[in-house]
Order: sequence, then structure tokens, then C-alpha cells
Amino acid sequence: MKKIVFLDIDGTLVNYDNTLPDSAKRAIQKARRNGHLVYACTGRSKAEMPDYILDIGLDGLIGGNGAYVEHNHQVIMHQMLSAKEVQQIVDWLHEKKLEFFVESNNGLFASEHFREVARPVMQQYTIKKGKTKEEVENQEVEDVLHGLVFGGNLYRDDVNKISFILNSIEDYQAAKQAFPNLKAGTWGGVGETALFGDLGVKDITKAHAIEILLDFLQAKREDTIAFGDAKVDIPMLDYCQIGVAMGNGGEEIKAMADMITDAVENDGLAKAFEKLGLI
Repeated sequence: MKKIVFLDIDGTLVNYDNTLPDSAKRAIQKARRNGHLVYACTGRSKAEMPDYILDIGLDGLIGGNGAYVEHNHQVIMHQMLSAKEVQQIVDWLHEKKLEFFVESNNGLFASEHFREVARPVMQQYTIKKGKTKEEVENQEVEDVLHGLVFGGNLYRDDVNKISFILNSIEDYQAAKQAFPNLKAGTWGGVGETALFGDLGVKDITKAHAIEILLDFLQAKREDTIAFGDAKVDIPMLDYCQIGVAMGNGGEEIKAMADMITDAVENDGLAKAFEKLGLI
């Protein structure tokens, strides 16, 4: 029976060096030859999808943590912030002196001092994911965030969400209070350990986007399998018939998953594909 597979990217398909295991690539290609559908389902916007991922061959993309749905290059759904909302957020972040990047399918448009301010923050982010200080000492933000654009227009009408560097958790709380009609979140840590805040369209989740895609495909929820590694992936794993947590994933997602596979670097994706009969 044909299955519909949804793959988170960071920490699931690739590791936090953006390395794609050959075993994962081969597994996806073989699963698709076997008639299964495979979609990326990620917090990344389309501009953050490098060619080495797109060239694997996928049936589509859910991006922006559910803001964007694409099947075979056809846009099924795209819920964006309004131009007015973007301007209000950008002005507020400038006023607060918080560096940020505006996420769209056309690029990640960084604020004026984002590169220098974000460099140690992104190094800290990568260390949290298992790298040593020595391994990240020469790391630049472009090594982690694909699609960054410096010096571009920040007032845009094509924005999925906006991420900003937190000086403290109070910055996230202030953003949540300043923009009650938007979805406020954090990433790069939990609670006070979070490194980034973000603002996007309310009621957007990976699970909601999967539901929209299944309706378009006239497919059944019972035929779905989801793979993830982080707290943001939990609604997706909960929604799908089978939820698979990566061995490198957080304890919260491992606790609720139907299956735990090996880590990305240890061919976890391919091993799970085989165990589930996809290949």
C-alpha cells in the first residue's frame, strides 16, 4: 500500500552541518520508485532548500512550519504575513535593537548587523546540537542558514515568518505581547535557553499543512508516516499514523513517538525506511 512520508530537514534528513547521508538519499529515491510519496516538512522556507536536497527528488514541500504547501511544483497553500504586519514587526525589532532575518521563499533577508551579531549565536546553536567549540570556531552564519541575503529590502509582501535573536527570554515575551494576533515562538533551545524568537501567521502548524495536502491528494491519514527530531515536530508526529523520532532527537519527541530510529549520522532514516517496509 502506498505511503505518504513527511520528513523534517534539520536533525532528520541532514545533520546540523547540513550533511546529507548517502544512505538517506538512496532510501528516499528507492521509496519513491516503490510508489511511495515523500515530502519535506520543515521550518525552512523554500529559499533555504539547497540543490543537494532538491536534487534527491521529492514529491513536494511543506515549508515555514506549515505556512507553505507545494506538490509537484504546484502551490497548494501559502499563508503569509501581510506587508503591514511585516513593516510593524521590522520597525519594532529595530526599535528594540534586535537583529533578525525576514524569511520568504525568495530568500532570508537579514537585518543590518545580523551577520556579526548572529555569528556567536549560531556557533552556540551548533554546539547545542553536538559540535565542539573547536569545530565551530570558523563557522559563519551562512554555513548554517542557507539563502541569506544581506542588504536587501526588509519591508516585503512575501514573508512566511520573521526570526530574531533573543538577548533574553523577555524579548520573546515582549514580542508575544506586542503582536497578540500573530504566532510567537522560540527555537534553538527551550524556555530561557532559547536563542531565537519568531513571529508568523497564527494557527499554522506542520500538522495543519499535512491535513491540507492530504485533502488535495484525496489521501488517507492512515497512510502517513512522519519523521522528526524536535519539539516543533511533535504535532506532525502526533497527527500522522506513524511518528518516527530520530536517535539524535530531544527527549520530548522520543517519549511520544511510535518508533525511535538511529541518529542522522548513523543512517537512521534509511534504517527506519527499511524497518517500515518502504524500501
